[in-house]
Amino acid sequence: MSGEAAPPLARSTLDRAAHRRGDAQWLTEAWLRGRILLLDSTDDGRTLARTDVSPPVLVLFGAADVPAGAESTAMFLGVEPDGVPVFALDAPLPTVPGTRPVNLREVGHLLGDREAGIFTTALALLNWHTRHGYSTATGAPTVMDEAGWSRVDRDGGRIWPRTDPAMIVLVHDGVDGPEGRCLLGNNAGWPGTPGGRRYSCLAGYVEPGESAEAAVLREVREEVGISVERIAYVGSQAWPFPGSLMLGFLATADPADPVRVDPSEIAYARWFSRAEIGAACAGRAVDVGDGARLILPPPSSIALFLIHRWLDGWVDADH
Repeated sequence: MSGEAAPPLARSTLDRAAHRRGDAQWLTEAWLRGRILLLDSTDDGRTLARTDVSPPVLVLFGAADVPAGAESTAMFLGVEPDGVPVFALDAPLPTVPGTRPVNLREVGHLLGDREAGIFTTALALLNWHTRHGYSTATGAPTVMDEAGWSRVDRDGGRIWPRTDPAMIVLVHDGVDGPEGRCLLGNNAGWPGTPGGRRYSCLAGYVEPGESAEAAVLREVREEVGISVERIAYVGSQAWPFPGSLMLGFLATADPADPVRVDPSEIAYARWFSRAEIGAACAGRAVDVGDGARLILPPPSSIALFLIHRWLDGWVDADH
């Protein structure tokens, strides 16, 4: 997906070229002419970027710029439209004038389609590798294989990258105009923000044997005690913190139904008018009680993407 219709981290221009992952001869040649993204797993997966330009530009290196033999732990991300292969490497970041370390949460929404796809894929793979140094079946140590797309243990047991499906839903009342309302919650586990309180869409992991739509029904009922209808899928994006796929939905509910939060999950939940959300998006203070102002989800999240879809009056044909 690319363009404004896609969530921020659902954009890419890479051809993943999966058929090349087991071609050792091709990978050796590709490494020598490829572009390499460095990420530091000890520093939140940060990479270098030029942020003095718009959109920001990631810094990619060549094989001559990294230590000899680094290709043995490099992850092959794919091939760019110009035919140049792209790799990612877990390594300390060098000092490059005019650049600074950035993380994906910070700049994901600012990146162009090319950079967004490269950074998101690289970080998702990096986080999977850092969490799977041992086989889940035998407990034996594993090593990277297939150019970063699997790991094997000493007996040849192989594991592949996996993502955890999670649903996220913007619940709204189906009303057009400034008086239309949406239901947002403040997660009980979020750290406090001086003078502010963050509200976001309701979300949760899809459980074994469950559809994404069933998860929407269950999670909303568990977290705020209401039932939703007219569930409509909007889009998805990776959320590699550390390894989720966020499946975004819209759904309707009746604001007259009492909101009963599960305090182990949700600290606060309330309905906001489209006028209030619009004011918050424009940088104006919206009071949420106790002297706190409304803080919306970060721009790289699919949560804010869903909020903007609703705010701008976009609805699915079924809505």
